[in-house]
Amino acid sequence: MRVVVKIGTSSLTDADGAIDVGAVAKASSEIAGLRARGIEVVVVSSGAVASGLPALGWSADERPRDARTLQAVSAIGQALLVQTWNESLGAHDLIAGQVLLAPLDFMVRAQYLQARGTLDRLLELGVVPVVNENDAVADDELRFGDNDRIAALVAQLLGADLLILLTDAPGLMDADPRFVNDASLIEEIVEIDHELESLAGGAGTDRGSGGMASKLAAAKMASWSGVRAVIAAAARQGVLADAVDGVAGVGTV
Repeated sequence: MRVVVKIGTSSLTDADGAIDVGAVAKASSEIAGLRARGIEVVVVSSGAVASGLPALGWSADERPRDARTLQAVSAIGQALLVQTWNESLGAHDLIAGQVLLAPLDFMVRAQYLQARGTLDRLLELGVVPVVNENDAVADDELRFGDNDRIAALVAQLLGADLLILLTDAPGLMDADPRFVNDASLIEEIVEIDHELESLAGGAGTDRGSGGMASKLAAAKMASWSGVRAVIAAAARQGVLADAVDGVAGVGTV
């Protein structure tokens, strides 16, 4: 079985934008649990820009707006992010392999095959690929926009069995839980329509770029390729195993 796990910035960093080592450690432990069952795991990890801000003495509120500075911050944060993944996965005798992708890797056939070959070989070697967009040199006019989309494309690229989109919410709710106390989890979606898309809203936090709307769009993309998708809470204990095993209430399937 092959699984793509996407973890958003809000689930990997604290309120100040620094990497939450405990959150990465939790995810790494659960990835190790899947690997012990013979399940191949690819991680799509956000958090490069958010990780680079505190290294420069900036808070999340001081996040720059110009592309050049954001790209520089990403270059700093990406190194810190992968270092944290290496240390956390290493505690379980696993190796992280950094893979930075650009849109042309999915648009140009030769690059598409090269990306797939590299990821396949990493998995054959027992490595956990840690994927992110190549933000440091990305063309602002030609980029993915968010890692939810990358995760859906990687799931299709690798013929994954499951796409798990982890976030700070339990899944897609039937109302915004920030304003409606009795909002309920939508456990299963058979068809994504405009009504569901309107429930998803916009970006969730100032540290992230996606929000529930991009996760729903990514799940829709994955379903076109026949990949089952689960939107679930990163903080839930055993969330990866529950998603793989189809445990009821794990999130939105």
